[in-house]
Amino acid sequence: MSLFSREVIDSGVAGPHLVITAGVHGDEFEPMQCIHALMDQLPGQLLQGKLTLVPCVNVDAFLSGDRTGADNLDLARICPGDPDGSITMQVGHELTELIKSADYYIDLHTGGTRFSVYPLTGYPLNPDPQALEGSRKMAEAFNLPFIWGTDWRLKGRSMSIACENKVPAIYAEYLGSAQCSQQGVEDYIDGCLNVLGMLGMLQREQPESRVETVVEDASEGSGHMQICHPAPLDGLLTPNYTLGDIVSEGDILGVVRSIDGSQSVELIAGQSGTIIVLHTFSMVREGDATFVIA
Repeated sequence: MSLFSREVIDSGVAGPHLVITAGVHGDEFEPMQCIHALMDQLPGQLLQGKLTLVPCVNVDAFLSGDRTGADNLDLARICPGDPDGSITMQVGHELTELIKSADYYIDLHTGGTRFSVYPLTGYPLNPDPQALEGSRKMAEAFNLPFIWGTDWRLKGRSMSIACENKVPAIYAEYLGSAQCSQQGVEDYIDGCLNVLGMLGMLQREQPESRVETVVEDASEGSGHMQICHPAPLDGLLTPNYTLGDIVSEGDILGVVRSIDGSQSVELIAGQSGTIIVLHTFSMVREGDATFVIA
């Protein structure tokens, strides 16, 4: 029995298989609403190929209202999983097999309950040139303001599985902070329809490009958001910048102050660039990522 539901829309005409997933983390809601809208809108509309839509991969985490399920494992770090392992490991295995069946793959995310992410699409800088070019075209078609190509060697992710199997793939991020942005839902719907149009699976005129910035960073570890500008102690975070701001190396990004007020530590920008992730939950624990700069 499948561990997550999926809707398969088959045109009956030979063509690519596109897989779109939401809910790899259980606290990311815009992607789930986007998938529901596509499930309502697209039956009978495809010109060719097959579309598989998954409204929530990590059901256990969703029902807990949390990023992870009962075993506290991050589904986005344990792929390819294990069919005989804990619930998250089993889901990881099933997700891996689904991604391997795809010709193209989109994984929709947000910052969840504690982070907010500047609207972006990203992809691993796949050493396979055909897969990389396909990922670039998908990211451009998805049409969010920021495009981020990063280290392909990161393991355990949905993108890792796509990369290893030479599947052109992108992920998308859009705000978060424990809210569900209606604009985010609409932009996600439009992005998925744009990719379907680009692949010739749907009759759709491509809109004017909204892409403002393209960054490709092949350095080791790029794209690993959870290690960036870690909080130096438990306390309250007061940021000096917000999403989309441009900063320079050495700028003071914000301050973490201990709850008893006895210690205050400045967070110093380790590089120049655009702030694309911000820890919006004011309480931080030592080691938590606070800012991500691309």
